Amino acid sequence: MIGTDAPRRADKDGCAGEDGRADDRQQIRDGLAESVLGICLDRHWFIAASESLTGGLLADAFVRIPGASRVFLGSAVTYDINAKAAILGVDAALLRREGAVHPQVACQMAEATARLYDTHDDLRHRVVGLSTTGVAGPGPDGDKPAGLVYVGISLPEDRSSEGDPIEEHDAARTTHVSELHLRGDRETVRRNTVEAVLRELSELLVRSDSRV
Repeated sequence: MIGTDAPRRADKDGCAGEDGRADDRQQIRDGLAESVLGICLDRHWFIAASESLTGGLLADAFVRIPGASRVFLGSAVTYDINAKAAILGVDAALLRREGAVHPQVACQMAEATARLYDTHDDLRHRVVGLSTTGVAGPGPDGDKPAGLVYVGISLPEDRSSEGDPIEEHDAARTTHVSELHLRGDRETVRRNTVEAVLRELSELLVRSDSRV
């Protein structure tokens, strides 16, 4: 069974703020990425992503951290709308009807990413799938304003004790989708999308850790 949250809205002037220094924000992203990688390593979980507007920036946020290869598997940059269907298997009818910037697209991207990188027994049901899709700007995309972004986070539900195999029937997964309204230029929107994903993933992991 796959559970999907209703999209959560977040209105932001940008995670950085107008007066935030770029190097300070980079340190924050590095800290978030390092924390997320550490938690996943402790759980024997792995991370994979599919990116649209961030175009590889989310992958870069992880690979900047020494030792990331122990957790981070890779990222599929499916920038073109047809690539989302061809590579990830996002519903083509949904893409035709709603376009790429839609909460259900982010949801399907995140879930498909987890399946795509779940390639052998060592990874079985232990892949966290991330996704980004949105309008970076500077102008709108049809009726979708610049700064409208959806991010997906698909988490495996750890029903086993540490190190034990997870059986096929236990492969439950919960997918969270958030709606962001980011301000700033194109590069600011893209980088703040990455920070938002890292921050939300960190919060979800810490929250689920407290229930274990």
